[in-house]
Amino acid sequence: MIKNPDPRIKNKLTIRAQNKHNNFGVGVDLQIQQLFRDKYGSTGSPLRDDKWKEFIQDAIRLKNGEPLDYIIGWAPFLNCKIDLSLKPLVPRTETEFWIEKAIREIKKFIQNNSRKTIKILDIFSGSGCIGVAALKNIPGSRITFSEIDPQLIKQIKISLKLNKISPKQYKLIKSDTFKNITGRYDFILANPPYIPLKIKNKVQKEVLKYEPQKALFGGRDGLYFIKKLINQSPKFFNSGGQLWMEFNPSQKTAITKLFKQNKNFKNTEFYKDQYKKWRFLKTEKI
Repeated sequence: MIKNPDPRIKNKLTIRAQNKHNNFGVGVDLQIQQLFRDKYGSTGSPLRDDKWKEFIQDAIRLKNGEPLDYIIGWAPFLNCKIDLSLKPLVPRTETEFWIEKAIREIKKFIQNNSRKTIKILDIFSGSGCIGVAALKNIPGSRITFSEIDPQLIKQIKISLKLNKISPKQYKLIKSDTFKNITGRYDFILANPPYIPLKIKNKVQKEVLKYEPQKALFGGRDGLYFIKKLINQSPKFFNSGGQLWMEFNPSQKTAITKLFKQNKNFKNTEFYKDQYKKWRFLKTEKI
């Protein structure tokens, strides 16, 4: 149970998970405890009056539907802290799931090919969680972040500094997809905007209200950026380079057809996420 210095406030905000009459609800209650721990660095010790008032305001923000990670100010992602102060798309656990697998694969690639360095393009970077995690977990990795929003370029810089990544290991490019990208890469890791606009009414209201919609939607069928990625990426690969890409579960059949029409890739494999939904693929440049 969270302690506070003012019993009048405590009576207004009961935050024990087992309290069936909690005005916030049990799910939110557990998030409040996480907020207390991760933002205020406490597991039950009393807060100063000023901090307690701030905590109450944060709890109200949470009750109103604002993402917990925005309120805390950062999100954990594969042993990294991803700063969210400029409100990028919140990193998803589904993304973390496949990036962990991609990192293992990249490490094997380095070992099997006796490579000292590996070049990776993180395209549609957003928060930068993918590239930052790769830099933190893959020795010898050199990452190019490609992001169209200058505000998010600033956001990525904050996370790079927060995770103590050397500037020698990365570069940031403001680019609309591949427009300003040069060179060739061993791996391209992509989480493009892919939610179909036609199902916008099924997206959580809180997501639509608080998170950047341009990072969510990829045209009516959600394939606008995916098509650009498949068609434009081949000339940016080194020999044997791999593309890893996240997508909406409903798009698997359409994406399969896109790869059959495009003769630049081989060994395309689709994978399910931890929730047993089709979520990502890897394919190899011919």
